[in-house]
Amino acid sequence: QVQLVESGGGLVQAGGSLRLSCAASGRTFSSYAMGWFRQAPGKEREFVAAITWSSSSTFYADLVKGRFTISRDNAKNTVSLQMNSLKPEDTAIYYCAASLGGRSYYTLSSYDYWGQGTQVTVSS
Repeated sequence: QVQLVESGGGLVQAGGSLRLSCAASGRTFSSYAMGWFRQAPGKEREFVAAITWSSSSTFYADLVKGRFTISRDNAKNTVSLQMNSLKPEDTAIYYCAASLGGRSYYTLSSYDYWGQGTQVTVSS
């Protein structure tokens, strides 16, 4: 069992940066691949980024590639999402998720545990 708690959301102007963090409880955090998803009002939840348990590989949605960076610290049971050059279309609730792996990193159904989300609002 893993509990996930996101933090770091807020209001930022276009072109600015935010760093989201996700704190995980449980001693098996290092066994999970971790992902970030987002959901804008009236839209479906979509993949943003993912990282393997060892940090050996990272994956990004085309819309955020080159602007967002995912990282993790297994010693601290945390995963982070550094978001730079933010755009108004990045406005959404951002969710952290954990996956036991063996499935696509890009799909919601691959993830076993979810956080409650943190709001990111980018003003123009």
